[in-house]
Amino acid sequence: MSRASDEAQPPLREPDLPRTAKVRPKALRTGFTTGACSAAAARAAAQLLATGHLPATVDVLFPDGRYRRFQVDSGSIGPATAVVVKDAGDDPDVTHGARMTASVTARDDGEIVLHGGEGVGVVTKPGLGLEVGGPAINPVPREMITNAVREAFGERGADVTITVPGGEKMAYKTTNRRLGIFGGISILGTTGIVRPFSTASWRSSVEQAVSVLAAQGGRVAVLSTGGRTEKAAMRLLPDEPEVAFIEVGDFTGAALRRAVEHGLDEVVFVGMIGKLTKLASGVVMTHYTRSKVDTALLGRLTGEFGGDPEQVAEIEQAATARRAYEVWQHSGLLSACAHRLCGQVAAVLERFSEECGRRLRVRVAMVDFQGEHVVAATEARWVTWQSR
Repeated sequence: MSRASDEAQPPLREPDLPRTAKVRPKALRTGFTTGACSAAAARAAAQLLATGHLPATVDVLFPDGRYRRFQVDSGSIGPATAVVVKDAGDDPDVTHGARMTASVTARDDGEIVLHGGEGVGVVTKPGLGLEVGGPAINPVPREMITNAVREAFGERGADVTITVPGGEKMAYKTTNRRLGIFGGISILGTTGIVRPFSTASWRSSVEQAVSVLAAQGGRVAVLSTGGRTEKAAMRLLPDEPEVAFIEVGDFTGAALRRAVEHGLDEVVFVGMIGKLTKLASGVVMTHYTRSKVDTALLGRLTGEFGGDPEQVAEIEQAATARRAYEVWQHSGLLSACAHRLCGQVAAVLERFSEECGRRLRVRVAMVDFQGEHVVAATEARWVTWQSR
């Protein structure tokens, strides 16, 4: 049955991949994030400060509980400094080959304090979950760097400065300026591992995953955009087989098309506000070079559910969907606005599947930025977050 809201739905778009991301003659090779490489450099510098010797390799603890080894490229004393060269694997990443550099000096209060040096961007706008005016070092990298230094330096305090030679020039090839990050790159990563979601090979792997699900008799594909959302989806639907859970990255449209081809009945999509906003605006291939968050859509939702003109204007002018989430949460609008957004996503994806040949049932859930709670969904019983 067609959703009544279809009449108001935006046109569907599935942009092509960038030319540089289309051809991958070899199997996908993972790499390390700027955050993981920064942690490795920081550990090497801390060991140099503690022992007077620069290690050839260092082991760094990752969020999955495993240690991974890094080659240390070079280092020096005064202050203790070490360099780890970033290997991004097969991802078309502008920071591949960057010389991630960390300098460590001792402090007497037992604290590990992080600083951004040359080539590390400065946050100038809210909405990124980082302090305005501070360095663009995301929460997971901060934790990895802190742990790495603590393991090497014990309970002593340290100032840790991350620099990236050439980082300001690299940043012009990213969306940082649009996000309000100036002067360099962001130190990123939620898992420490770069998985090349944005390549034609990854799209093929998504399509293959749907085919495998169908071959095993599966009727429901549970799509997510990455590791945290996949874990949330598994908690949400514990009775679904593991093969049903598919990390689609940017390739929601490709997954839906293959689901229609194989005669699946239903798709569940679990995501965060940024990807959901792109999907709600009709974009089903969400590579960052081919789509951007429609903050005007988020502004309209804000006004529809009682947001004042100042809130609407702030959201419409925001650099990220995260800012809308923050405004909604602080003003008590999160539940209503996010539920409506989930409904809009479901309508878009159902309509896209219909254009592919057969309308699938689609259900949608939005999780918070930690992937811990479902804050809104097309199924009210799925929601685990309650407004205070």
